[in-house]
Amino acid sequence: MSKVCANDPSTRRATSLSPILSSALCHRPQLDKAAAILAELKQPVVIAKVDADKYSRVASKHEIDGFPTLKIFMHGVPTDYYGPRKADLLVRFLKKFVAPDVAALNSDSAISEFIEEAGKSFPIFIGFGLNESAISRLAVKYKKKAWFSVAKDFSDKTMEFYDFDKVPALVTLHPSYNEQSIFYGPFEVAEKFLEDYIKQSLLPLALPINQDTLKLLKDDERKIVLTIVEDENDERSKGLVKLLKAAASANRDLVFAFVGFKQWQDFAESFEVSKKMKLPKMIVWDGNEEYFSVIGSDSVEEEDEGSQITQFLQGYKEGSVIQKRITSDSYKALRNSMIGIGAVILVLVVLLVVTVMQSLKEEPSRDQVDHPSSSAASPSEAREALRSGDKEDKID
Repeated sequence: MSKVCANDPSTRRATSLSPILSSALCHRPQLDKAAAILAELKQPVVIAKVDADKYSRVASKHEIDGFPTLKIFMHGVPTDYYGPRKADLLVRFLKKFVAPDVAALNSDSAISEFIEEAGKSFPIFIGFGLNESAISRLAVKYKKKAWFSVAKDFSDKTMEFYDFDKVPALVTLHPSYNEQSIFYGPFEVAEKFLEDYIKQSLLPLALPINQDTLKLLKDDERKIVLTIVEDENDERSKGLVKLLKAAASANRDLVFAFVGFKQWQDFAESFEVSKKMKLPKMIVWDGNEEYFSVIGSDSVEEEDEGSQITQFLQGYKEGSVIQKRITSDSYKALRNSMIGIGAVILVLVVLLVVTVMQSLKEEPSRDQVDHPSSSAASPSEAREALRSGDKEDKID
């Protein structure tokens, strides 16, 4: 099995959007380093690799559609991997999967340590004065997407710091976006409300769209209010994002996202946006190939942007829209630009060596699989077409 590097064509996958990774690091040494550490844990995590071109039935069984793909097997059940790839961050992330589903925090210092250890890659839920049983089922269900904990002992200073004034309270932190929200219940009486809150809180109020964040949308069934600006970093765009966050707080049935034409031109052009077009432009996207423009709200003028956002949302909810599709030529061109050539690597992370071997059992000869020792592996990730993109390492 040859090395697979971030700037190698074999790291590109089937999607309609953009080249996946900007890092020039080769992942093989990172996984080699992580595998040695993970193998020494009290509950070892085993890393294995499979050439899915050669073992096509394994790839078919696990619905591999991109080059390469990374999956995690928890007790034999596969899940997609969303985390970082650098060795130290990968080790920290995978330790999470063998740690308790809900961490019990018994002091202010334990809360601080938990948040620091969790890092910035995922949202963090802390149930202050909340019984573990109230969130345990949902913590298991959404474990691959967030950190969950309950704080039993904490000071008034901590309540003031996290801005809640009564318990029980579920505080959600988005360290990467410097966002926080609070849910006061109901908890045990109607779990549906709690689950809706957790699902909606997995994303920040206004999600910046890029090849790393796009995959976060794939399991969210809500429509996406997408605002296309000229440049995400200019002052007007930053002000507009603040208004989008306010709108998102009042419209949790929708996802709010934004992208800069300068930052991701190929993506913006998929929605009939060009350099000559007046921006910002707002649309409602289904996350796949269909989107809606609102009649009379083609662009956002500089004056009174908040009222124009409100008018756009009202027009959409009233059905005053034109339904469109991403053009097939554009879709195919972007998709073809991401199709990798060469070996597909399936990295299986499991809790027991037996689970890995069972996953490979259906091939004629297991011995032919390039199964590493505790330090040999070659990772990368792949996600669904159009709504995904591989994740670059995040520095905590």
